[in-house]
Amino acid sequence: MIDARAVVSADCELGDNVSIGAFSIIEHGVTIGSETQIGPHVVIRSGTTIGRGNRIFQFASLGEEPQHLGYQGESTRLLIGDHNTIREYCTISRGTASDTAIGGKDKTVIGNHNFLMAYVHIAHDCQLGDYCIFANGASLAGHVQIGDHTVMGGFALVHQFCRIGAHAITGIGAVCLQDVPPYVLVAGNTATPHGLNKRGLRARDFSEDAINRLKWAYQILYQSRLLLHDAIQQIAAAPDPDGHLQHLVVFLQSVTERGIVRPKKYHEALGG
Repeated sequence: MIDARAVVSADCELGDNVSIGAFSIIEHGVTIGSETQIGPHVVIRSGTTIGRGNRIFQFASLGEEPQHLGYQGESTRLLIGDHNTIREYCTISRGTASDTAIGGKDKTVIGNHNFLMAYVHIAHDCQLGDYCIFANGASLAGHVQIGDHTVMGGFALVHQFCRIGAHAITGIGAVCLQDVPPYVLVAGNTATPHGLNKRGLRARDFSEDAINRLKWAYQILYQSRLLLHDAIQQIAAAPDPDGHLQHLVVFLQSVTERGIVRPKKYHEALGG
């Protein structure tokens, strides 16, 4: 199942039924799980571990050195889970070293069941959850964290060190310079909130009661003119039978220094 024109290092670890297309290059020490399909002209660099049942299309580049001027050749990793689809020309970098001034995590991590469309870029030290969808050209700067079931619109961009919460969605060409809370829809340059990701929540079997509670929390967060701290307290005190509000609260309590996306007209009133 390995094309004779592929270049595969003798010390790679390949699972059962792995296929590798013509002119692909698999460097030393790479691990590829069973049933994974590698197309033609794919480059997988040392330090990369790939799980089971993945599909990697032509001209993808996985585990290349991080695009960081402070990187000095340290041994770092790219870890890719199971059942991901990585389409043409995707680029996913290894992490940067945690014991240097760069302050990296030693690894970039891609979870399970993600769908990365053509030309997606995942930079060093990023962490993706499970069941994420990245449309064509979506790109993450370094150290970005993406929650489960997130949808990134085509050519959407995320600033370094930002987080996108679970079940959030970004519009086409959105430029996210701050954290995006779970369940929220954002759009624009720069990205601002435009309500809940209701369609996505319904598609994932959120009940109408749960969606209504999240709609109320969105109104507290973005339309009440409360300071962020006070909005969090009010949301945390509300009934929460399914735990979705608690998930939102935990995210907001650990918001990065960049703060959360906010409507421009509430910029001062919301604080943080």
